[in-house]
Amino acid sequence: HVQLVESGGGSVQAGGSLRLSCVVSGYRSTTYWMSWFRQVPGKEREGVAAINADGRTTYANSIKGRFTISQDAAKNTVYLQMDDLTPADTALYYCAVRQNQLIIDYALTSGFYTFWGQGTQVTVS
Repeated sequence: HVQLVESGGGSVQAGGSLRLSCVVSGYRSTTYWMSWFRQVPGKEREGVAAINADGRTTYANSIKGRFTISQDAAKNTVYLQMDDLTPADTALYYCAVRQNQLIIDYALTSGFYTFWGQGTQVTVS
């Protein structure tokens, strides 16, 4: 039974920083993509950043240069460091995992992911 639990969300002023964490349990694979998505009410879920088992990363253009995805395989945890936050970054942030290989061009597409967390709210004012 795969579980993903996000944490680290909160309220911050524009220009501030937050670090999100996602702990994955019940998952055993050496081939995966782990990603962060975000969603605001009335809009589609947006891929933000993704990382695979080899450490390859990809980012959405909207956050490139401000957000950094990383992982600690020993802790089964993926992180999203978010700097220089703006009100446009306000959203519910989800982590997701895919167990198989994926062309990097699709790594920020939600339909390719199998397991999801419940989300953590980020509010920037």
